[in-house]
Amino acid sequence: MEFIVNKETKTVTITKEFAAEPALVWDAYTRPELLDQWWAPKPFSSRTKVMDFRVGGRRFYAMVSPEGVERWVLQKYSSITPKTNFKLFNAFADADETPELPGSDWDLNFTGQNGSTIVHISIYNESLERLERMIAMGFVEGTEAQFENLEGLLETLSQKGEE
Repeated sequence: MEFIVNKETKTVTITKEFAAEPALVWDAYTRPELLDQWWAPKPFSSRTKVMDFRVGGRRFYAMVSPEGVERWVLQKYSSITPKTNFKLFNAFADADETPELPGSDWDLNFTGQNGSTIVHISIYNESLERLERMIAMGFVEGTEAQFENLEGLLETLSQKGEE
């Protein structure tokens, strides 16, 4: 995984290759029943309350601690090019979907290459303070753990597809 933090531009870029076909990786990012299986780094879990994957739609979900503490996040989809790219606005929120601003703009790209998929994510934060807060909250380690979860899920789904 390549993970670059640029404080000057308030941007994080992440590139990761997965040993799975692009359609499968796309589904893992865009279907709530799959997202909730890998999105939260263990021992946390992800629980999607609402997901309407369309331009103008949203995902509202909680990261749930082992003690049951919920940390809500609101994502609003601004652009979708099926199977190759989607963009969203991401903000922490309260349980009533009121966003805590500033937020961040995510641009996710999916590229197939020899039976695998390269995911490239660019995250622009509206403030340096938000970027630094993300990093301090363990964003790098959390992302690494999420990707480990995703690799395991993709392996399981690929095996089921071969049966």
